Amino acid sequence: MLPLDVTAATNIQTQSLLRDDPELAAVWNHLRCLDSAEQRFARTLRDTIDQLLNGEDTGRFDWNSLYKTEKTHAGTLVEIKLQREFRFDDGIAMDYRIAGIEVDCKYSQLFGGWMIPPEARGHLCLLVWANDEQSRWSAGVFRVRDEWLNIGNNRDLKLTVKAQHRDKIAWLWRDAELPENVLLHMNPDDRAAVFLQRSGQSRLNELFRRVQDRRIGRNVVRTVAQQKDYMKRVRGNGGSRSALRAEGFLIMGDYESHRRIAAELGVPVPMDGEFVSTRVTEVGPEDTRRAIRLDGRLWARARAGEAPAPGPSLPSHTR
Repeated sequence: MLPLDVTAATNIQTQSLLRDDPELAAVWNHLRCLDSAEQRFARTLRDTIDQLLNGEDTGRFDWNSLYKTEKTHAGTLVEIKLQREFRFDDGIAMDYRIAGIEVDCKYSQLFGGWMIPPEARGHLCLLVWANDEQSRWSAGVFRVRDEWLNIGNNRDLKLTVKAQHRDKIAWLWRDAELPENVLLHMNPDDRAAVFLQRSGQSRLNELFRRVQDRRIGRNVVRTVAQQKDYMKRVRGNGGSRSALRAEGFLIMGDYESHRRIAAELGVPVPMDGEFVSTRVTEVGPEDTRRAIRLDGRLWARARAGEAPAPGPSLPSHTR
């Protein structure tokens, strides 16, 4: 996250830009007032990266493994997915009409690398950045003015924002949290142990053993299982939940009953499309750990030295 003094300076600069440019202010305020906008932006960017990686078919989890043509396609996918998510009107000269104003959309995985077409001069641009290695993203609104641009030498004469004029971007969200790509960020030895397993079910079991107390997105499950029925491989009746229950693991999903258990145990609460795995052990009422009653007994997160033992069943799914 940005330091507090940098955040304060960014906010002051943004307010100045909003005062000086009524159209920019109208677009900025419209986007900020959309329902759950920050979470939806983050989820859309996560989904876009995951779609490009196509882990179910390729097993890929790293942006650097994409072909150049796939990386080039990312900007178009972000533009399309944001429009679908927020139902922006089609623009005439630019990509969108937001609050009745023409707005172009530009995405870059490299901060500051937005390639702005010459026809966007004078218009507003929604500039979006996301980086999977840093698990961060930003989005802001920028008025395209020649004095703030580097003139491109490429065939398409694309323009970029001069580094010293990035303060002319009215940030909607700056350096916000991108849902984590667990496979990319997990211990390399643990990751290797997961992919060493021969079957999709065995790989998922190993994933939930080795990645505890962290949110695991559905795309991670899809990439590890590499099977069309990957969700079936998580559930009970032969999936990871039943297979790992004998070792004391609870694998909680995005159901309200599961979220409540995660909160009571003090582990991350799974959001939409996420899972959280944790190993529990039976405890007595004198134990000082956070505990929850399941199957008529008290359970708390197991400590490293406590031997694995069968755990409780999870309650029925209610959202």
